[in-house]
Amino acid sequence: MKEAQTRLEDEGTQAAPLVTGHFQEGPGYATWRRHGTGDWLLVETRGGSGRFGHSGGEVRVSAGDLILLRPGVLHDYGTAGEQWDLLWVHFHPEPAWQPLLAWPEAAPGLMTLRPADTAAEKIAGRLQEMYWLATGALPRRDLLAMNALEEVLLRCDMLPRPGAPRLDPRVQAAMDILCRCLGDPVSFDTVAGECGLSESRLSHLFREQSGLTPMQYLEQQRVSRACQLLDFTTRSVTAIAAEVGYENPFYFTLRFKQHTGHSPRDYRRRVAPK
Repeated sequence: MKEAQTRLEDEGTQAAPLVTGHFQEGPGYATWRRHGTGDWLLVETRGGSGRFGHSGGEVRVSAGDLILLRPGVLHDYGTAGEQWDLLWVHFHPEPAWQPLLAWPEAAPGLMTLRPADTAAEKIAGRLQEMYWLATGALPRRDLLAMNALEEVLLRCDMLPRPGAPRLDPRVQAAMDILCRCLGDPVSFDTVAGECGLSESRLSHLFREQSGLTPMQYLEQQRVSRACQLLDFTTRSVTAIAAEVGYENPFYFTLRFKQHTGHSPRDYRRRVAPK
Protein backbone atom coordinates (compact mmCIF):
# COMPACT_ATOMS: atom_id res chain seq x y z
CA MET A 1 0.00 0.00 0.00
CA LYS A 2 1.20 3.53 -0.59
CA GLU A 3 1.89 6.31 1.91
CA ALA A 4 0.49 9.79 1.51
CA GLN A 5 3.88 11.50 1.93
CA THR A 6 7.33 10.77 3.28
CA ARG A 7 7.70 11.67 6.97
CA LEU A 8 10.79 13.45 8.23
CA GLU A 9 10.92 11.17 11.27
CA ASP A 10 14.37 12.17 12.50
CA GLU A 11 13.37 15.81 12.62
CA GLY A 12 9.86 15.21 14.00
CA THR A 13 8.29 17.50 11.42
CA GLN A 14 5.97 17.14 8.46
CA ALA A 15 5.22 19.37 5.50
CA ALA A 16 1.44 18.86 5.58
CA PRO A 17 -1.13 18.99 8.40
CA LEU A 18 -1.89 15.30 7.81
CA VAL A 19 0.14 12.28 6.66
CA THR A 20 -1.49 8.88 6.32
CA GLY A 21 -0.77 5.36 5.20
CA HIS A 22 -2.20 1.84 5.05
CA PHE A 23 0.18 -0.99 5.99
CA GLN A 24 -0.27 -4.74 5.88
CA GLU A 25 2.63 -6.06 7.92
CA GLY A 26 4.01 -9.46 8.93
CA PRO A 27 5.43 -10.65 12.24
CA GLY A 28 8.69 -8.71 11.94
CA TYR A 29 7.13 -5.25 11.84
CA ALA A 30 7.91 -2.91 14.73
CA THR A 31 8.40 0.81 15.35
CA TRP A 32 10.33 2.43 18.20
CA ARG A 33 10.54 6.18 18.84
CA ARG A 34 11.60 6.91 22.43
CA HIS A 35 10.12 10.42 22.40
CA GLY A 36 7.35 9.79 19.92
CA THR A 37 6.75 12.57 17.41
CA GLY A 38 5.72 16.20 17.56
CA ASP A 39 2.26 15.43 16.19
CA TRP A 40 -0.66 13.17 17.08
CA LEU A 41 -0.91 9.60 15.78
CA LEU A 42 -4.17 7.75 15.22
CA VAL A 43 -4.02 4.06 14.31
CA GLU A 44 -6.99 1.94 13.22
CA THR A 45 -6.56 -1.85 13.23
CA ARG A 46 -8.37 -3.33 10.24
CA GLY A 47 -7.29 -6.91 10.66
CA GLY A 48 -4.85 -9.16 12.47
CA SER A 49 -3.39 -7.93 15.73
CA GLY A 50 -0.92 -5.36 16.98
CA ARG A 51 0.64 -4.22 20.21
CA PHE A 52 1.42 -0.82 21.76
CA GLY A 53 3.98 -0.81 24.54
CA HIS A 54 4.04 1.62 27.47
CA SER A 55 5.92 1.94 30.74
CA GLY A 56 3.53 -0.40 32.54
CA GLY A 57 3.12 -3.08 29.91
CA GLU A 58 1.36 -3.14 26.59
CA VAL A 59 -2.04 -2.84 24.91
CA ARG A 60 -3.09 -5.47 22.38
CA VAL A 61 -5.33 -4.39 19.50
CA SER A 62 -7.46 -6.29 17.00
CA ALA A 63 -9.84 -5.42 14.17
CA GLY A 64 -11.96 -2.37 15.03
CA ASP A 65 -9.69 -0.94 17.73
CA LEU A 66 -8.52 2.68 17.55
CA ILE A 67 -5.38 3.97 19.26
CA LEU A 68 -4.53 7.65 19.73
CA LEU A 69 -1.05 8.76 20.84
CA ARG A 70 -0.28 12.25 22.12
CA PRO A 71 2.75 14.21 20.90
CA GLY A 72 5.95 13.27 22.70
CA VAL A 73 4.63 9.89 23.90
CA LEU A 74 6.70 6.73 23.36
CA HIS A 75 6.05 4.94 20.06
CA ASP A 76 6.60 1.25 20.73
CA TYR A 77 4.29 -0.69 18.47
CA GLY A 78 4.28 -3.57 16.04
CA THR A 79 2.65 -6.77 14.87
CA ALA A 80 1.46 -9.02 17.71
CA GLY A 81 0.67 -12.13 15.68
CA GLU A 82 1.22 -13.31 12.13
CA GLN A 83 0.01 -10.11 10.48
CA TRP A 84 -1.32 -6.65 11.23
CA ASP A 85 -3.45 -4.56 8.87
CA LEU A 86 -3.40 -0.95 10.06
CA LEU A 87 -4.42 2.45 8.74
CA TRP A 88 -2.49 5.27 10.41
CA VAL A 89 -2.53 9.04 10.32
CA HIS A 90 -0.12 11.58 11.81
CA PHE A 91 -1.77 14.98 12.16
CA HIS A 92 -1.59 18.43 13.68
CA PRO A 93 -5.08 19.15 15.08
CA GLU A 94 -6.93 22.39 14.59
CA PRO A 95 -7.32 24.34 17.89
CA ALA A 96 -11.04 23.56 18.00
CA TRP A 97 -10.28 19.83 17.93
CA GLN A 98 -8.66 19.73 21.37
CA PRO A 99 -11.83 18.66 23.26
CA LEU A 100 -12.25 15.81 20.74
CA LEU A 101 -8.88 14.31 21.68
CA ALA A 102 -9.75 13.46 25.29
CA TRP A 103 -10.13 9.70 24.83
CA PRO A 104 -10.00 7.14 27.66
CA GLU A 105 -6.35 6.45 28.58
CA ALA A 106 -4.88 2.96 28.81
CA ALA A 107 -1.59 4.59 29.85
CA PRO A 108 -0.44 8.22 30.00
CA GLY A 109 -0.77 9.63 26.49
CA LEU A 110 -1.94 6.30 25.02
CA MET A 111 -5.69 6.31 24.44
CA THR A 112 -8.06 3.67 23.11
CA LEU A 113 -11.57 3.40 21.70
CA ARG A 114 -13.51 0.53 20.20
CA PRO A 115 -16.55 1.74 18.23
CA ALA A 116 -19.42 -0.68 17.76
CA ASP A 117 -22.19 -1.34 15.27
CA THR A 118 -23.10 1.45 12.81
CA ALA A 119 -20.74 3.91 14.50
CA ALA A 120 -17.82 1.58 13.73
CA GLU A 121 -18.87 1.33 10.08
CA LYS A 122 -19.15 5.10 9.68
CA ILE A 123 -15.81 5.77 11.38
CA ALA A 124 -14.01 3.11 9.35
CA GLY A 125 -15.58 4.38 6.13
CA ARG A 126 -14.61 7.97 6.82
CA LEU A 127 -11.04 6.96 7.71
CA GLN A 128 -10.81 5.12 4.41
CA GLU A 129 -12.11 8.18 2.59
CA MET A 130 -9.54 10.32 4.43
CA TYR A 131 -6.80 8.00 3.18
CA TRP A 132 -8.10 8.08 -0.41
CA LEU A 133 -8.33 11.87 -0.35
CA ALA A 134 -4.85 12.37 1.11
CA THR A 135 -3.27 9.99 -1.39
CA GLY A 136 -5.26 11.22 -4.39
CA ALA A 137 -4.76 14.03 -6.86
CA LEU A 138 -7.64 16.36 -6.01
CA PRO A 139 -6.91 20.04 -5.47
CA ARG A 140 -6.96 20.92 -1.76
CA ARG A 141 -6.54 17.25 -0.92
CA ASP A 142 -4.97 18.05 2.47
CA LEU A 143 -7.94 20.17 3.51
CA LEU A 144 -10.41 17.55 2.30
CA ALA A 145 -8.57 14.83 4.20
CA MET A 146 -8.49 16.99 7.34
CA ASN A 147 -12.23 17.50 6.98
CA ALA A 148 -12.74 13.72 6.88
CA LEU A 149 -10.49 13.27 9.92
CA GLU A 150 -12.42 15.93 11.84
CA GLU A 151 -15.62 13.97 11.22
CA VAL A 152 -13.92 10.82 12.51
CA LEU A 153 -12.96 12.61 15.72
CA LEU A 154 -16.45 14.07 16.09
CA ARG A 155 -18.00 10.63 15.71
CA CYS A 156 -15.52 9.19 18.20
CA ASP A 157 -16.43 11.96 20.63
CA MET A 158 -20.07 10.84 20.48
CA LEU A 159 -19.25 7.26 21.48
CA PRO A 160 -20.36 6.21 24.99
CA ARG A 161 -17.58 6.37 27.56
CA PRO A 162 -17.16 3.87 30.42
CA GLY A 163 -19.18 5.03 33.40
CA ALA A 164 -20.99 7.73 31.43
CA PRO A 165 -24.77 7.52 30.99
CA ARG A 166 -25.68 6.24 27.55
CA LEU A 167 -28.57 7.71 25.62
CA ASP A 168 -31.01 5.01 24.55
CA PRO A 169 -30.68 4.71 20.73
CA ARG A 170 -34.47 4.90 20.42
CA VAL A 171 -34.49 8.24 22.23
CA GLN A 172 -31.64 9.43 20.00
CA ALA A 173 -33.63 8.34 16.95
CA ALA A 174 -36.67 10.25 18.18
CA MET A 175 -34.56 13.37 18.73
CA ASP A 176 -33.19 13.07 15.19
CA ILE A 177 -36.70 12.77 13.75
CA LEU A 178 -37.97 15.77 15.71
CA CYS A 179 -35.00 17.92 14.67
CA ARG A 180 -35.56 17.08 11.01
CA CYS A 181 -39.21 18.10 11.01
CA LEU A 182 -39.27 21.33 13.01
CA GLY A 183 -41.60 22.98 10.51
CA ASP A 184 -43.99 20.06 10.07
CA PRO A 185 -47.03 18.94 12.06
CA VAL A 186 -45.80 16.26 14.46
CA SER A 187 -47.58 13.09 15.50
CA PHE A 188 -45.75 11.73 18.51
CA ASP A 189 -47.50 8.40 18.00
CA THR A 190 -45.93 8.21 14.52
CA VAL A 191 -42.52 9.24 15.88
CA ALA A 192 -42.77 6.54 18.56
CA GLY A 193 -43.74 3.96 15.96
CA GLU A 194 -40.71 4.81 13.84
CA CYS A 195 -38.57 4.18 16.91
CA GLY A 196 -40.25 0.87 17.72
CA LEU A 197 -42.04 2.14 20.83
CA SER A 198 -45.51 3.08 22.00
CA GLU A 199 -46.13 6.78 22.54
CA SER A 200 -46.34 6.34 26.32
CA ARG A 201 -43.11 4.31 26.45
CA LEU A 202 -41.27 6.85 24.31
CA SER A 203 -42.50 9.68 26.52
CA HIS A 204 -41.31 7.85 29.64
CA LEU A 205 -37.87 7.00 28.22
CA PHE A 206 -37.44 10.47 26.72
CA ARG A 207 -38.12 12.23 30.00
CA GLU A 208 -36.06 9.76 32.00
CA GLN A 209 -32.98 10.31 29.82
CA SER A 210 -33.25 13.95 28.77
CA GLY A 211 -35.29 15.54 31.53
CA LEU A 212 -37.78 16.77 28.92
CA THR A 213 -40.94 15.45 27.35
CA PRO A 214 -40.81 14.99 23.55
CA MET A 215 -42.98 18.11 23.19
CA GLN A 216 -40.69 20.17 25.42
CA TYR A 217 -37.66 19.00 23.46
CA LEU A 218 -39.34 19.82 20.13
CA GLU A 219 -40.29 23.29 21.33
CA GLN A 220 -36.75 23.87 22.61
CA GLN A 221 -35.34 22.99 19.19
CA ARG A 222 -37.93 25.16 17.39
CA VAL A 223 -37.07 28.20 19.50
CA SER A 224 -33.34 27.57 19.05
CA ARG A 225 -33.79 27.49 15.27
CA ALA A 226 -35.95 30.60 15.39
CA CYS A 227 -33.17 32.42 17.26
CA GLN A 228 -30.73 31.51 14.48
CA LEU A 229 -33.10 32.78 11.80
CA LEU A 230 -33.73 36.01 13.69
CA ASP A 231 -29.98 36.56 14.11
CA PHE A 232 -28.87 35.77 10.58
CA THR A 233 -31.78 36.45 8.22
CA THR A 234 -34.17 39.30 7.47
CA ARG A 235 -37.23 37.06 7.25
CA SER A 236 -40.35 38.33 8.94
CA VAL A 237 -41.40 36.99 12.31
CA THR A 238 -44.47 35.46 10.64
CA ALA A 239 -42.31 33.62 8.08
CA ILE A 240 -39.94 32.38 10.77
CA ALA A 241 -42.84 31.20 12.91
CA ALA A 242 -44.16 29.14 10.01
CA GLU A 243 -40.71 27.74 9.22
CA VAL A 244 -40.29 26.38 12.73
CA GLY A 245 -43.77 24.90 12.95
CA TYR A 246 -46.06 27.63 14.35
CA GLU A 247 -49.03 28.48 12.15
CA ASN A 248 -50.13 31.20 14.57
CA PRO A 249 -47.45 33.93 14.89
CA PHE A 250 -49.05 35.24 18.09
CA TYR A 251 -48.72 31.84 19.76
CA PHE A 252 -45.13 31.66 18.45
CA THR A 253 -44.37 35.02 20.08
CA LEU A 254 -45.85 33.79 23.36
CA ARG A 255 -43.79 30.59 23.39
CA PHE A 256 -40.63 32.37 22.20
CA LYS A 257 -40.88 34.91 25.02
CA GLN A 258 -41.48 32.10 27.51
CA HIS A 259 -38.14 30.54 26.51
CA THR A 260 -35.96 33.59 25.91
CA GLY A 261 -37.50 36.39 27.95
CA HIS A 262 -37.85 38.52 24.79
CA SER A 263 -40.38 38.85 22.01
CA PRO A 264 -38.98 37.83 18.61
CA ARG A 265 -38.77 41.50 17.54
CA ASP A 266 -36.99 42.55 20.72
CA TYR A 267 -34.64 39.58 20.38
CA ARG A 268 -33.74 40.68 16.85
CA ARG A 269 -33.27 44.35 17.87
CA ARG A 270 -30.61 43.38 20.40
CA VAL A 271 -28.24 42.42 17.53
CA ALA A 272 -29.35 45.08 15.06
CA PRO A 273 -26.66 47.60 13.96
CA LYS A 274 -26.73 50.74 16.13
